[in-house]
Amino acid sequence: MDFSLTDEQELLLESVREFCERYFTEDVIKEMYETQKMPDEVAEAYRDMGFGLMGIPEEYGGIPADKVTLGLMIEELYHSSGCNHILYQNSLTMFDIVEFGSPEQIQKCMDAYLETGWPLCSLSISEPGAGSDNRNMSCTAKRQDDGTYRLNGQKTWVTMGEHLPYTIVVAKDEDPSRDNAKMSLWLVNMDRAGISTASLHKIGQQCIPFCEVYFDDVVLTEDDRMGAPGDGFMMLMKNFEVERAFLVAEQVGLAQAALEDAAAYANQRIAFNKPIANFQMIQEKLTEMEIRVQNTRNMLYKTLWELDNGISVQLDSALLKRYGCTECFNVADMALAIYGGLGYTTEVRIGRIWADMRGNMFGGGTPEIMAYIAGRQVAKKYAQ
Repeated sequence: MDFSLTDEQELLLESVREFCERYFTEDVIKEMYETQKMPDEVAEAYRDMGFGLMGIPEEYGGIPADKVTLGLMIEELYHSSGCNHILYQNSLTMFDIVEFGSPEQIQKCMDAYLETGWPLCSLSISEPGAGSDNRNMSCTAKRQDDGTYRLNGQKTWVTMGEHLPYTIVVAKDEDPSRDNAKMSLWLVNMDRAGISTASLHKIGQQCIPFCEVYFDDVVLTEDDRMGAPGDGFMMLMKNFEVERAFLVAEQVGLAQAALEDAAAYANQRIAFNKPIANFQMIQEKLTEMEIRVQNTRNMLYKTLWELDNGISVQLDSALLKRYGCTECFNVADMALAIYGGLGYTTEVRIGRIWADMRGNMFGGGTPEIMAYIAGRQVAKKYAQ
């Protein structure tokens, strides 16, 4: 096992740190959370520095990078900024588009990103009655006599859905019943007739707007389809394996920021005539925080290495999401406890980090559904 970074990775992380130091000042972050919007100049600078092109094939204007390098970039992006934002979504959505889209769809998405600095599309997956239970989706695309399709249904927790021009929709083919496992992916223009949205109001992740999207007889054609008909569920599972790893990279970065803040505060805060870092209960918290960050980081990069080497991560991605997101949130919780009452105010950033990290536990599958997915795989692994 070689834990060293390449020279290229070291330079990348240094560039990320410089970017965050320049563009993610505390004043800018507070403004983002108040307005629920990131300034265009931040997204444009992220594009201009090439971060949003990482992991995209060179023939489409991207910068080839393995999953381990992408994980390192995402972790440092959240560690150095100390806030939850949307910048790396282009890497995630372009993974789907490159994997499943047509050459025309890929080029359209790349052209739009290079022009604006914002990702072209959101992901419309979850429904009010079908979060972890994907088979219970009722959004359908039904073929018409003229060869077009009619898309009907509702999606929720659509990240940036009100602000990005396209969305990737997962919809059942023809029949909304639970027994129907055939789904397809569609790249849908949000300007089409029959599409409407409604904002969602959250307790965290304030600079990332979420919404519900409603589809009422939205006309689709074969040109809008991504991948083969009926294969949407399997494509969705492939998406989740990558998304879960990237989400944990976010969570590790934020947990590292929370740990550093708490340790620095513990060395400065005086109680009973000594720094609280001298007290055993504080030392125990700091020890637990360090263990959990290190364990999650090790699991993360093992899983990303497996993805890079074509090894199945059906089990490890679920274990990673189950353990990593939960334990990193617990790190933030302990950091808030070290700050005490000050941590529960808006004077320091730990409360913001705490709320943001709690939301990350839902994305890509809840801890509970991860246990369901992983538990079946563990039973099979040791069946003999």
